[in-house]
Amino acid sequence: MATFLYKLGRMSFRRRHLVALIWVALLTLAGVGAASAPAAGNSSFSIPGTEAQKAFDLLEQRFPGTSADGATARVVFKAPGGEKMTDPGNKATVQETVKELADGSEVVRVTDPYQAKAVSKDGTIAYAQVSYKVSGMELEDSSRDALEDSARDARKAGLTVEIGGDALQTVPHTGTGEIIGIAVAAVVLVITFGSLVSAGLPLLTALIGVGIGVSSITALAGALNLGSTTSTLAMMIGLAVGIDYALFIVSRYRAELAEGRDREDAAGRATGTAGSAVVFAGLTVVIALVGLSVVNIPMLTKMGVAAAGTVAIAVLIALTMIPALLGYAGRRVKPAGEKGKLLGRAKTQEKQEKQEEPAKPNLGTRWASFVVRRPIAILLLGVIGLGAAAVPAASLELGLPDDGSQPTSTTQRRAYDLLSEGFGPGFNGPLMVVVDAKDSDDPKAAFTKVGDEIKGLEGVVTVTPPAPNKAGDTATITVIPDSKPSSVATEDLVHSIRGKGAGIKADSDANVLVTGQTAMNIDVSEKLNDALVPYLVLVVGLAFLLLIVVFRSILVPLKAALGFLLSVMAALGAVVAVFQWGWLADVMGVEQTGPVMSMMPIFMVGVVFGLAMDYEVFLVTRMREAYVHGEKAGQAVVTGFRHGARVVTAAAVIMMAVFAGFIGSSESMVKMIGFGLAIAVFFDAFVVRMAIVPAVLALLGRRAWWLPKWLDRALPNVDVEGEGLRTDTDRGDQDRALVRA
Repeated sequence: MATFLYKLGRMSFRRRHLVALIWVALLTLAGVGAASAPAAGNSSFSIPGTEAQKAFDLLEQRFPGTSADGATARVVFKAPGGEKMTDPGNKATVQETVKELADGSEVVRVTDPYQAKAVSKDGTIAYAQVSYKVSGMELEDSSRDALEDSARDARKAGLTVEIGGDALQTVPHTGTGEIIGIAVAAVVLVITFGSLVSAGLPLLTALIGVGIGVSSITALAGALNLGSTTSTLAMMIGLAVGIDYALFIVSRYRAELAEGRDREDAAGRATGTAGSAVVFAGLTVVIALVGLSVVNIPMLTKMGVAAAGTVAIAVLIALTMIPALLGYAGRRVKPAGEKGKLLGRAKTQEKQEKQEEPAKPNLGTRWASFVVRRPIAILLLGVIGLGAAAVPAASLELGLPDDGSQPTSTTQRRAYDLLSEGFGPGFNGPLMVVVDAKDSDDPKAAFTKVGDEIKGLEGVVTVTPPAPNKAGDTATITVIPDSKPSSVATEDLVHSIRGKGAGIKADSDANVLVTGQTAMNIDVSEKLNDALVPYLVLVVGLAFLLLIVVFRSILVPLKAALGFLLSVMAALGAVVAVFQWGWLADVMGVEQTGPVMSMMPIFMVGVVFGLAMDYEVFLVTRMREAYVHGEKAGQAVVTGFRHGARVVTAAAVIMMAVFAGFIGSSESMVKMIGFGLAIAVFFDAFVVRMAIVPAVLALLGRRAWWLPKWLDRALPNVDVEGEGLRTDTDRGDQDRALVRA
């Protein structure tokens, strides 16, 4: 592989005009496709195989035109102090608002609070429920505007009016976070390279790659039913890995220049060595992202595949466009050790030798030497530290965010609180029970029996009378719990109702299904939780096999996988401590603690595993390269850090900056994802890869690179270390260096 990539790098350097033209043409083509494509809607949200989804599908068949899974909004009214919602003036205002809401083109129906008995016992709070034809993510902006305009008009009449429900659900805008991430990345790159030109290359190529990826997603959105949420993960991951992959190749190019190679040969060797690491690191990320499809949630699968495509583009750009741009940059990209005038350090290694100044070991060399001398202490400190951080993960509670997790400044949260005040906390999460009595001899008796059984369950406040369809073979029953939607008590109630269904089926041949937003959230959480172990086995297993091929070792990939699990558990512990327990909640802007988003563990495993393997591949391949070229195992660790620590550190800081920029989002879900990924990268890069990895390799010594002979013969030789690129002169220089050592 190294030889092929070496030739590709040299070809891209020589024919830079053609390479640049191809990538610019692809960017233009993707941009034109995105601009001419119809406006992206939002892909339908479905969870195949869950009871809640089966009930929704049944309702679509038996209650045609009711849009069972359509968006809902609750417009909550509160009377001024000393007044009641039944006062003539307040009642007239509410009825006028209901009339305005019913005129919407996407509205199916609006309930009148006074006819539906939706007025609190004390008469101070009432609500009108608006049902829409489409889901909250598919709702037109005009419908949301009409909803907010109606509430504004009612407020002018003196009422307190707030809006809850998923009708106001929108895709979180994260542009500010991306800008912050890019700005920090630019600063880190300038500090790393000491040159605006060298720093600008990774940024430019990453933006081109993300531009092609996101534009392609936008252009194909209609044909492939890709929602606007699909591009969020693609943009986040594509930007982060795009900068990192280019950073590693540019850094290796500068190192090759410092060894006296001409620029074309240096570009080829950088692509052949660091480029090989980029290919395999990219493959681990792609495996982790595509592996999200095992969860069998279409939206998550689309997000993973789209992000994997963007990562693949980032790899191709790093292997071709970076060498081409290095050809354009010429002498403006300095060799390693020679800084530009930007940072005021223009003294080269040649000048140091003329002045007989000994080269001072860099920080990576000094740190690795320290770890190699004290591996047991460093290993114990790292493992104990991560273990302590992981302790809160034992208390992990999973759930999906509802309006109760919104900031108190939002109308959704204020509506949630008003409904809890007037009708009880369970009113914000009603359960819809669907009774399928098509095979029953007496459907009406079956409906009644189901209602009576549910009334006898603990934790039930209200059970509405059965509402049958026109055919009389299916009915819906609304159940109001006495606990809030995201509580364990509500989850237990859902399971209790489903447990009663088996006995009812035996007695009356009627099927009982529980659905609604709360039940759907519970089913999604359980589905994600059940998929976590198979996903871990698939992703870690495939990546383990891939790393065996890369490192030609059994213990190094095993150590990489175990280190990843440590960092993920520690990151989950930090997420629980902040978002569930409330530690540092004020600092992080967490207004409401509660269950951790159910998608978080599997999402973190997928994304962080891919990124963690990036650092593992880039850092350890340098160690492997030094060991293969004749250095002792301990010295190879130090050599790997001398060449790779600075770059890996810069890559990790960039990655953390990209993710941390999302912590400032007002959306609790986005905030949690940003914090979780940023802290996971910190733990993995600076504790696992920078401390635990060198300590373990120092303890293992030569055994770290052991591989059974039969397996060595069976594995393909991918030559990540670039052994095939070494000339006789290189080998002679290496031999003389070993003799001097």
